[in-house]
Amino acid sequence: MKIEVLGTGCARCNKLYEAAKEAVARSGRDAKVVKVEDLAEILKRGIMVTPALVVDGQVKAAGKVPKPSEIVKLLG
Repeated sequence: MKIEVLGTGCARCNKLYEAAKEAVARSGRDAKVVKVEDLAEILKRGIMVTPALVVDGQVKAAGKVPKPSEIVKLLG
């Protein structure tokens, strides 16, 4: 499983990154969490508000920072 946090490095983006890492630890899943900070790449994916959470290529949240417990649910 690949989890991407799309954002320009703002405080909310960093908070989502940390929440995603915590969610992966809680879920016990084998997943890689990465940051995508390149604005061109973010726009190419059609993301207009950051931060965004992308799981295996699907946008699960944008413009907000879900709690780790909510992210666990989004992981399926």
